[in-house]
Amino acid sequence: MENENPIVKKNISPKRIALIVLIVVAVFGLYGSFYFYNKYKNLNVDATVEAQKETARLVSLLGKLMELPKGETPTVATISDKEKLKDQAFFANAENGDILFAYTTSMKAILYRPSSNKIINVAPISINQSKNITEGTTKSGTTSTTKK
Repeated sequence: MENENPIVKKNISPKRIALIVLIVVAVFGLYGSFYFYNKYKNLNVDATVEAQKETARLVSLLGKLMELPKGETPTVATISDKEKLKDQAFFANAENGDILFAYTTSMKAILYRPSSNKIINVAPISINQSKNITEGTTKSGTTSTTKK
């Protein structure tokens, strides 16, 4: 008698191979979806945190130049197209890159130029004016920044 190999090879059917491949692809697909969803969620949280840090930094710079309203966080907007604002007197001397601080409780608007570290204009605001200012033209709500 011939020595038979104790390990017996079974033929695996193509259907079984296809099922195994499908299960492996599904597992990796679910893992990838979960991984990238968490990255996306963290990116949104990080963007909000970064915007808050940038707002705090800008408020700190402005606070060195003038007394700011206490206990109020301003809405901060960066002017991206001064041409859209040319018909508003408050923005007569505005340049692209200037930052608008809108203190809605204190009803105060401050236009700040970070490139020269100067306050360009300060004015009281009313509800209708603040609506026009933020609709007009700026990136409102958070500041836009670029990482260096």
